[in-house]
Amino acid sequence: MLIPSWWWCSSSSSLLLLLTVAAFATVHGTVTYDGRSLIIDGQHTILFSGSIHYPRSTPEMWPNLIAKAKEGGLDVIQTYIFWNLHEPQQGQYNFNGRNDLVRFIKEIQAQGLYVTLRIGPYIEAECTYGGLPLWLHDIPGIIFRTDNNQYKFHMERFATKIVNMMKSANLFASQGGPIILSQIENEYGNVEKAYHEQGSSYIRWAAQMAVGLQTGVPWVMCKQDDAPDPMINACNSMKCGTTFKGPNSPNKPSIWTENWTSFYQAFGEKAYIRSAEDIAYHVALFIAKKGSYVNYYMYHGGTNFDRLASAYITTAYYDEAPLDEYGLVRQPKWGHLKELHAAVKSCSDTLLYGTQSIIALGAEQQAYVFRRSSTECAAFLENSGQEQVIVQFQNIPYVLPRSSISILPDCKNVAFNSGMVSTENKARMRAMIPQIRFNTAEKWKVYAEAIPNFDDTTLRENKLLDQISTVKDTSDYLWYTFRFNDKSAIVQSSLSVLSQGHVLHAFVNGVLVGSGHGMRDSRSFITECNVNLTNGMNVSLLSATVGLHSSGAYLEHRIAGLRSVKVQGRDFTNQAWGYQVGLQGEKLQIYTDIGSSKVQWGSFQSSVKPLTWYQTTFDAPAGNDPVVLNLGSMGKGQAWVNGQGIGRYWLSFHTPNGDPSQKWYHIPRSFLKSTGNLLVLFEEETGNPLEITLDTVIYQ
Repeated sequence: MLIPSWWWCSSSSSLLLLLTVAAFATVHGTVTYDGRSLIIDGQHTILFSGSIHYPRSTPEMWPNLIAKAKEGGLDVIQTYIFWNLHEPQQGQYNFNGRNDLVRFIKEIQAQGLYVTLRIGPYIEAECTYGGLPLWLHDIPGIIFRTDNNQYKFHMERFATKIVNMMKSANLFASQGGPIILSQIENEYGNVEKAYHEQGSSYIRWAAQMAVGLQTGVPWVMCKQDDAPDPMINACNSMKCGTTFKGPNSPNKPSIWTENWTSFYQAFGEKAYIRSAEDIAYHVALFIAKKGSYVNYYMYHGGTNFDRLASAYITTAYYDEAPLDEYGLVRQPKWGHLKELHAAVKSCSDTLLYGTQSIIALGAEQQAYVFRRSSTECAAFLENSGQEQVIVQFQNIPYVLPRSSISILPDCKNVAFNSGMVSTENKARMRAMIPQIRFNTAEKWKVYAEAIPNFDDTTLRENKLLDQISTVKDTSDYLWYTFRFNDKSAIVQSSLSVLSQGHVLHAFVNGVLVGSGHGMRDSRSFITECNVNLTNGMNVSLLSATVGLHSSGAYLEHRIAGLRSVKVQGRDFTNQAWGYQVGLQGEKLQIYTDIGSSKVQWGSFQSSVKPLTWYQTTFDAPAGNDPVVLNLGSMGKGQAWVNGQGIGRYWLSFHTPNGDPSQKWYHIPRSFLKSTGNLLVLFEEETGNPLEITLDTVIYQ
């Protein structure tokens, strides 16, 4: 059907898009594919998808996030499955609260959208340990993600549990549910060569195992050029229109599982800003080259609550996505992509069933033309050059901005240009409005974390232990202690510590003598500090991880913590060490109402000291605007509200511009009571809580 040009105003495009999405609301039982696209109930489809991870928001946020995604022109919500959250201890499962996967999918279904389920169960996702539960690490003889019987047993067991859970709730499209596509493994092509022939045999096994689960819907493997049939190989990139080698079989469609709308941010690094124009250009190019499924990673990034983030990754996740960390619409990305989706959908039948031809319009310009009949024609006019040009297409001149694509649903009228953002979608500034100030000492109570000496410890070894194996992901912290009994007089000396953790705080006789930290792109760092050698000196070294690494081959071999310790050149690495796992405040859970009552809190003093717990209470701000905590005056630590972890903060680790990577920390409204909310911070350094504010978030 030829769409008249009057459909292409903003309001009409929105109406057309809503009508199109409504048609996708129900699957009657069949999802297949061919070389052109997924086929749902016998109909070829062009699908726009967005990643929203259920644990990075709250159940109370899900309906609004999904509704905004649908309004933005999405057909599909894509999510990973977080094995480490669902099975934190072997055989002990958690599918409650933010982990309620079935509830999340049913909410998507209720709003008439499809689901892509990325089971993994290795997911990376900037999730600590790649989403694998730490207890896997302790299984004798296990090697992750290769032809290893122990790993394959547990991988298949968990994947089967998820599939059976979905089947029990009738959530696969083959049962009339919304799940139209599933993924097994994740970006295995990045590491396959490291496992040699066992990598190839493992990926064949993974494909066979997944198909054997009989979900009734197709399976996908991303960044897997050798994905075995019937797996669909898919692209992850910012530019899959130019980088994707294409399907590895003529019978598979071109699928883009991760179109990065920005990029994850690490502490000490600046946020990556990707423009709406660049995203739209590469999506339009992918569609012009017969791509049929595009997923935005992320459409809503959300929050790495508690200790979910992987090594050095900030608590805010993909805040620059079309829906920001708090679920608010970020313009111009959201609106510009919505218009792109409407333009593509207005001619999707022509794109799917028409014959494609490519016509040169200039040295760096070309037209992708789709003709289905003498009256049905759609065209994508591309200018890959860096200058605006005027091209002739079918004897009509068209202005093409630099690096842009114009979509002509009838081969005549321009419905959308990727390089031209409408005034309706112009960017708005996000503002944080202070509501409560915690600026007096009377507002705060303090509790000093005890610094253990060697004699205080019960875990002893004559070597430096691996932090990951010792802590088992129960805490970010491990104390290493030893006693130094040199008979020499007091002299100035040096303490040198090589660490493969992420942060180190060194104490001698209970006094901080130095700190150090690493960076995301380095595996180790050295901390050196001056100390006074005294008879009976106690050295206490607090090693901290900021999440565990999430990527790379042989993840089970990764270690953390101290590797060598020297005092004035003398090596103490292989001597008697005493250990304490975690903090006393953590064990007592003093960030909860019950745990807080177990310790004697003191009054706030004018001088701030490292390793201090801070407590205060506050009332919830009026209204429904998102609530955030401005921790710009703090150093490094963790924060809790009413016992819920709102993530790690690290304000003292500055970007090259001299700014902290993240100042504001999200407190979902569902975490709050109307009055008497308990805020607890653990501060490793010497941050000043008197400058903390509680803010609300608006765009203006």
